[in-house]
Amino acid sequence: MTDFFTTVPEPIQFEGPDSDNPLAFRWYDANRVVGDKTMAEHLRMAVCYWHSFNWPGNDVFGDGTFDRPWLGSDLDPMAAARTKMAAAFEFFEKLGIPYFCFHDHDVSPTGDSFAEETANFTELAEVMAAHMQRSGVGLLWGTARLFGHPRYMAGAATNPDPEIYARAAAQVKNCMDVTHRLGGQNYVLWGGREGYETLLNTDLAKELDQLGRFLSQVVEYKHDIGFEGTILLEPKPQEPTKHQYDYDSQSCFAFLQRYGLQDEVKVNIEVNHATLSGHDFQHEIAMAAACGILGSVDANRGDDRLGWDTDQFPNSVEEMSLGVYEILRAGGFTTGGFNFDTKLRRMSIARDDLFHAHIGGMDTLARSLLVAHAMLEDGVLEQRRTRRYEGWDGPLGSDIHSGTGRGASLGSLHDFVSGSDLDPAPTSGRQEELENLVNRYIEQTR
Repeated sequence: MTDFFTTVPEPIQFEGPDSDNPLAFRWYDANRVVGDKTMAEHLRMAVCYWHSFNWPGNDVFGDGTFDRPWLGSDLDPMAAARTKMAAAFEFFEKLGIPYFCFHDHDVSPTGDSFAEETANFTELAEVMAAHMQRSGVGLLWGTARLFGHPRYMAGAATNPDPEIYARAAAQVKNCMDVTHRLGGQNYVLWGGREGYETLLNTDLAKELDQLGRFLSQVVEYKHDIGFEGTILLEPKPQEPTKHQYDYDSQSCFAFLQRYGLQDEVKVNIEVNHATLSGHDFQHEIAMAAACGILGSVDANRGDDRLGWDTDQFPNSVEEMSLGVYEILRAGGFTTGGFNFDTKLRRMSIARDDLFHAHIGGMDTLARSLLVAHAMLEDGVLEQRRTRRYEGWDGPLGSDIHSGTGRGASLGSLHDFVSGSDLDPAPTSGRQEELENLVNRYIEQTR
């Protein structure tokens, strides 16, 4: 273990809600049993390698502000990558988090050729495997960075040049091999450039077919190598491209159905991406669950007043409780989990700011889990939901669903309404009462 985070000498401990220690958990007690699982098993939390250890704190208007000595351009790239990896695992261990996630180019330098890129990645994967074995920290998912290099400016799978498609496929093959080698639980495809800027030069139908073919090849290779993890597609509506094909959970499901992949691929939902698509996080989770494609979550938040991906750490128990509630309703995670795809603010330059940020996010998720579980256990919301639709369990609802009797056709329904002079009265949805009920659970749950 390195000594990069010298102000945090020991692993972060749980001290309870009354603690005023900023470097302690107030709500996240990894071994606390909630229902039939521990908190750690429910939440399956992970640190992202890219924002936490690869980003220097720059933006389009300013240079990097962070103290990340391994990012110097004058350093030997492989030596710097090893130093970065050691600091990352020091952080994982001191934070006490069970998983991490990476892009291939987060882990290793690209080099001057594809052969050198492959060799670098293979070598550093072995170093990473040793860190994982020593620390016990697992890999939630890996992914290939198919959006940063200029070759991918017009997309990877959707690029108009088949040679670039082939280059992307080779890069994904390498990353899937490493993810499989390291026991990754999932493999993610985030199509950061899989979209278009203008239809004036875009064959949209062709690009969709290319993306469908690419994803099919990924699934085929998963089975070829015996990878037992889940393939995840990450929805995002915009930024960096004007319009991305994997817009939200619902459009991803339609895409997967079109190419016969709905039983092979699930979605990795990001809270901030839900915001950009005009949806609530709760909606995206519920839609994915209803379609049978709920996989994993990138836990962060955006800013409703800003139209870009701010990737801030989650701090709203109300927002996250509603999302976790839908996850629990769907049966909880299997291979997925909560990955902190999050960035410090550029002025948070102290090394231990990375701990404060993750502690806050982990406590937010832990308290949200307690609230969501309490609501589900008490069954109050489910009872209200069931009562609202109880008419569909009666004779008329059954006829409509089965296409028999009065529900066989529009004509038979017309005859039923005409014959009975049906004039049903509306029933209150009681939204405000339910929102107050949720707030009471947030106030009372400990």
